[in-house]
Amino acid sequence: MDLSDLKPPKGAHKKRKRVGRGPGSGWGKTSGRGEKGQNARSGGRVHPKFEGGQTPLSRRLPKVGFTNIHAKTVVSVNVRDLERVFEAGDRVDEESLRAKGLVKGACDQIKILGAGELTKSLTVSVNRFSSTAREKIESAGGTAEDV
Repeated sequence: MDLSDLKPPKGAHKKRKRVGRGPGSGWGKTSGRGEKGQNARSGGRVHPKFEGGQTPLSRRLPKVGFTNIHAKTVVSVNVRDLERVFEAGDRVDEESLRAKGLVKGACDQIKILGAGELTKSLTVSVNRFSSTAREKIESAGGTAEDV
């Protein structure tokens, strides 16, 4: 056995159908497109949503809701996460939160929520705070600064 003996399995190579090459080929004259009609023409096809003149499904279904183009995406971070990730005396801002993996992706604002306990003194500088989060940060000896 050597490289010259290697052959693809039977049926792996199929000959290309060459249409429009005379009556002897079996695909001459109309080239398998039938007689006349829209589909016999070059470029002739209806678009995929066309339902033969019936009102299309996209128009029959009810339209509900709207997209608020003025909505702000707010990412929330809990006080317990600050306790877990940061050391005492650290400055917490958007860059440090992203570096530690607490904030991912695009967002307009970051809000600190008050779930959990905080024992470390941190300087937190973000867009928004819940009242309990601000209270917990300040009672632990830290400062909560609005950006």
